[in-house]
Amino acid sequence: MREQELWRRLNHHLGPMLAPSWARDVVLGDLGYRSVAEALDAGVPVVQVWRAVWAFLELPASDR
Repeated sequence: MREQELWRRLNHHLGPMLAPSWARDVVLGDLGYRSVAEALDAGVPVVQVWRAVWAFLELPASDR
């Protein structure tokens, strides 16, 4: 998965107005208590970031 796809999915599920701030402000335990933005900056693989978001938001299996 590319980072562009991650952002497309975040925008789809959270909306384009909320997704950027959510990605900066919400800290996820599955990402080592980092936000999406911090995890990406730290080099966490995008697919790992998406899986953490998917689990946190309790999205359907079809979106995994």
